[in-house]
Amino acid sequence: MDILLQQIVNGLTIGSIYALVALGYTMVYGVMKLINFAHGDLVALSAYIGLVFYTQMAAGGAMPQALTIVLVFLLTAIVVAIFGVLLERIAYRPLRNAPRLSAVVSALGASMMIQNGIMLVWGPNILIFPSDILPATSWNIYGVTITFVQAAMIIITIMLMLALTLFINFTKMGTAIRASAINQDAAKLMGINVNFIIIIIFVLGSMLGAVGGLFIGMYYRGISFNLGWTYGMSAFIAAILGGIGNIPGSMVGGYLLGLFTALIAGYVSSAWAEAFTYILLIMILIVRPTGILGERVAEKV
Repeated sequence: MDILLQQIVNGLTIGSIYALVALGYTMVYGVMKLINFAHGDLVALSAYIGLVFYTQMAAGGAMPQALTIVLVFLLTAIVVAIFGVLLERIAYRPLRNAPRLSAVVSALGASMMIQNGIMLVWGPNILIFPSDILPATSWNIYGVTITFVQAAMIIITIMLMLALTLFINFTKMGTAIRASAINQDAAKLMGINVNFIIIIIFVLGSMLGAVGGLFIGMYYRGISFNLGWTYGMSAFIAAILGGIGNIPGSMVGGYLLGLFTALIAGYVSSAWAEAFTYILLIMILIVRPTGILGERVAEKV
């Protein structure tokens, strides 16, 4: 029983990363009907940028640790959001009216470019996040260990998802995003600037992905230039699982995939977790291609 509860805690932790990254995929797909394959690489880029910010700010030791962490998250999210907007302007906007395959090829090209850019700047070797970014505190509750990092990741992710839900459902901008996702032409006729809406979703998706990238660095500590492919693909599967294009679905899908992989790692083998993840994806595509909460029929991309 203790093993099961421990794996549930681990699953919720990993699921927090998947859910944050999956939201970036689903928002872009919801409005543009595009799978942004470069999104995972923005997540990897955020881990490197966050490490640079933390190293520079913590070097003097004059700034309180809590303020340092808040600034690292904020500045990293802003810088990655700028990269996300540049990605949209350079790789996707010129191909807005081109065949869908052109945008997919452009996304894959952008993904490779970001990966190689990371390797060029920081090198191909694994970099290690400092172990003292967050307190090493942990709690043992009825045999289940919960670390401070795990608790922080789960709580912050839930707060961000709640904020996004309120933004999408109860603000004028959120209404414009939902209208653009339903029908862009009708949204334009209603006076909505769809180009601006697309920039907003890239900003929001990139910022959430940046938080996910920092969580990866703080939780696993080791980061490499190709981590975006690993976690990006898992988050993409989470979005498919919950229903890509459906924001609540991506949240649910992220946590379900996190729990699934943690249980596989705990009861079978961590080496088989990735293989079972792809098996789960195949089963979902066969049984319910629109995902658990999805409503839109999946399109070929």
